[in-house]
Amino acid sequence: MGSRFNQRDQKRKVNKIYNIAITIVSILIVIVAVTIFLSDDGTETKKATTEPKQIADTDSGKVADKPAGKKEETDSEKEDAVGDSEATEEDSEEDSKATEEDAEKDKATEEDGEEKAEDGADPEKAGDADLVEVEGSGDGNVAATYKSEGWKPVGTEQSGEHTTSFEKGSVDWNEMSKAIANGAGIDEGSMKLWWLQNGGSPNTAIGTVSEGDDPKTFRVYIEWVDGSGWKPVKVEELKTNDKR
Repeated sequence: MGSRFNQRDQKRKVNKIYNIAITIVSILIVIVAVTIFLSDDGTETKKATTEPKQIADTDSGKVADKPAGKKEETDSEKEDAVGDSEATEEDSEEDSKATEEDAEKDKATEEDGEEKAEDGADPEKAGDADLVEVEGSGDGNVAATYKSEGWKPVGTEQSGEHTTSFEKGSVDWNEMSKAIANGAGIDEGSMKLWWLQNGGSPNTAIGTVSEGDDPKTFRVYIEWVDGSGWKPVKVEELKTNDKR
């Protein structure tokens, strides 16, 4: 349960990073759009300045064009300007499309992560939102009692009729340890198992555990589910470690 709260903080930090990334992408999109607009405006201005000028002949009442060579040169410049503008627009549109696709991928990744956490897709870890504090048993050493509908059996390699084994290192012992770590929200590799005992019936057990040097101690109740393995059913946060 200690590392479970740390995971919540890490999730908030990841969400914050995603939000910042999306904001930066949005700003880049605006910059690209402004660049396209200014490019279009510049092209129109260039077209206006390269139009052949007509000079009024006040004496004859005729309108004279500029020399043909100059007009041809202006037309060529217009074509070049249009080609450059179209190429710039195509490049800008491609950059904008790529940026939008990246933003959509980031958003999809974030949504998938949130859905996985909410749905409890990982059977070995219970989400913080699934924990519900319930009324305790009246034990004076219990600070708080929790249950969760998100807890699932941890799976099993055993087959046939199940017999609980408290022999350290046995398959059943290892699977019980895994279920206890799941209920306490502790990584099994850093968990200290202080005590493991029968829970009052053949297919129940109770383990007292803590994480590393953390003095916070938990009493985890588990039960056997045929074909699926051990499953946490209740966790008590203890005031002091009564098995140390």
